[in-house]
Amino acid sequence: MAASLNGQLVVAISSRALFDFEEENRVFEEGDDRAYMQLQLQRVEQPALPGVAFSLVNKLLAFNPPADAGPPRVEVVILSRNDPVSGLRVFRSAQHFGLPVQRGVFTRGESPWRYLRPLAANLFLSTNEPDVRSALAAGVPAARVYPQSARASAAHPSEVRIAFDGDAVLFSDEAERVFQAEGLAAFQDHERSRAATPLAPGPFKPLLEALHRLQQQPAGGMRIRTALVTARSAPAHERAIRTLMDWQIEVDEAMFLGGLPKGSFLREFEPDFFFDDQTGHIENAAPHVPAGHVAAGISNPETGR
Repeated sequence: MAASLNGQLVVAISSRALFDFEEENRVFEEGDDRAYMQLQLQRVEQPALPGVAFSLVNKLLAFNPPADAGPPRVEVVILSRNDPVSGLRVFRSAQHFGLPVQRGVFTRGESPWRYLRPLAANLFLSTNEPDVRSALAAGVPAARVYPQSARASAAHPSEVRIAFDGDAVLFSDEAERVFQAEGLAAFQDHERSRAATPLAPGPFKPLLEALHRLQQQPAGGMRIRTALVTARSAPAHERAIRTLMDWQIEVDEAMFLGGLPKGSFLREFEPDFFFDDQTGHIENAAPHVPAGHVAAGISNPETGR
């Protein structure tokens, strides 16, 4: 019988998002991929340090039952611009940390995003912005990982903690377009008058749904805790809450910050990952928590592509 990933939460991730390959990447960016390959081969027995998304991946994989106790619920696949030789070190590093990562696609400089479709991925994490934009255009939740982000706190070993922005991430950018075109007062009026009308889904609704399904059946002592962290404030909060109610999805925490910087609030929530569509919010959050930019919506126009 052919193998299948049906029913699993599938995370596709680049090697540089999972492990700290910043030193090696500097060699690659000098334009010498042969030197990069040689360096990775020389270090094949040296486990790479955990990267920005390591905690998220490690905790999600902990939802899987023992091999003899049922099919896995989470699958992590390496999807990398690395060459196959460098992929040896990626798999060795995963093995060193006990990550049951078995599948990988290595494309040696070519964009790997097209392989997201046969994987039916629920999430793609990469440090490469064009790959992330291509994934989002194909309907896959995707974020550009900031390699300089803080690593996740170790304070919640039994909880996967994920924080989401609202507009252009969980929800469409409909309201954000009003805000940018007409200002705060028009935005508040727009949302107040439509409080009972659910917002259209944003690019990360499919991931929230997949997490919700996982959350309904905790396993191995693991739980999921989610937070909505948004610049919205009253009265615009109501439409966001009612939209989630219409989707029949609960979040555990909601922060309506009315434009306050998000970083200090996220530091207290201690997520394994935070997703936002605005680079300013990501740059404010990255010194405190693992963070990724969702290059979607009106705040992220196509540039030079």
